[in-house]
Amino acid sequence: MPANAIAPRLYVDSADTERVSALLAAGVVHGVTTNPTILERGGRTAAEIPSLYSQWVAEGAREIFFQTWGASRDELLRNASAIRGLGDRVAVKVPATAEGFAVASTLVADGATVLITAVYSVAQALAAASIGAAYIAPYLGRLRDAGVDGDALIPEMQAVCAGSTTNVLAASLRSADDIVSLRLAGVPYFTAAPDVLDQVLQHPVSDSSAVEFDAAMGRIGA
Repeated sequence: MPANAIAPRLYVDSADTERVSALLAAGVVHGVTTNPTILERGGRTAAEIPSLYSQWVAEGAREIFFQTWGASRDELLRNASAIRGLGDRVAVKVPATAEGFAVASTLVADGATVLITAVYSVAQALAAASIGAAYIAPYLGRLRDAGVDGDALIPEMQAVCAGSTTNVLAASLRSADDIVSLRLAGVPYFTAAPDVLDQVLQHPVSDSSAVEFDAAMGRIGA
């Protein structure tokens, strides 16, 4: 199936429960993505992961991502097992390192939904597809910061995953235009901070049009 035949999905990339809850209540995001940095930025600890999962499921998230951690393969697998135990809407993020790919392969073979994160090369994308990971997460903003043309590289990642179960879930998106341009290039899934998602949902002319509609309805006696 061509990438552009896959229905797009938006995810919110945040541990700010107030902002996440608002987007879930509006029904405009498929789910929530996090990583240790995002949890720390949101003032959350690893001990709060189960309660965050329960809250977001109750609020309608269809998929929730938490990242495993550890200095060894055994630690990564042990923490991944705890994440998987949260429920059937959880996906395990694994870093795109040599150790991480080995852990991801084990998890996939055991039936886990796995995202390989911080993917920075087409070769890594190909490796993720070869082991059957559900997602890869390249970071557009960080690629640009490193002087790499991420706008060209990320669609190439999606292309080498064609025919597999693996798709790009693009991250580090800094504007609505980033999302639109990658979608036009065939990328299906996107995760972004709440402020970026606000850009996707709003436009000044739309807002002013809504005000005009309300004023007109008031004049005709709704």
